Amino acid sequence: MLRYGDGELPAFQELYRRHSQGLYRFVAWRSPRRSWADEIVQDAWASLHAARASYLPQPQASFRTYLYQIARNRLLDLLRQRGEQPEAIDAPETLADDSATPQQSLERRQQQALLHAAIAALPYEQKEALVLQQFSAMSIADIAVVTQAEPETVKSRLRYAMQKLRAQLTQPAGAGEPT
Repeated sequence: MLRYGDGELPAFQELYRRHSQGLYRFVAWRSPRRSWADEIVQDAWASLHAARASYLPQPQASFRTYLYQIARNRLLDLLRQRGEQPEAIDAPETLADDSATPQQSLERRQQQALLHAAIAALPYEQKEALVLQQFSAMSIADIAVVTQAEPETVKSRLRYAMQKLRAQLTQPAGAGEPT
């Protein structure tokens, strides 16, 4: 990023190559509308471009944390502008496995649907921390910076999220449904 701030275009291309897919996944998991993901990601890269000359790395945060924080702030701004709550998400599409049998593909899609539904049912803060850790491979410290929460709070959110996911995913089929 420092090289890009000095005007090196190949440095931006490398940043984009390294971080574009992870940023998109992060936004897609958080956005209440899939159609917003492209807009938010594009805005995040544009904001990064605008701030390139004044970028100074923070000792407690990596470049990725800085980029995700830009995207998160843009998402929250968009939600406020549209009068929406950051509660619901559309789960991102998953990649198909060409080597799987039709039965294996069906089972995998069913498992993914259950997992996505369980994640979607988590409280917003827990879902956010879980997605950052599990799908963006962020550390507790980086998640704390992105979410503007204390590291201990992040740990608690992750612990509660995992407990709720385990409980949800280990319930026998049909448990809790009216008879």
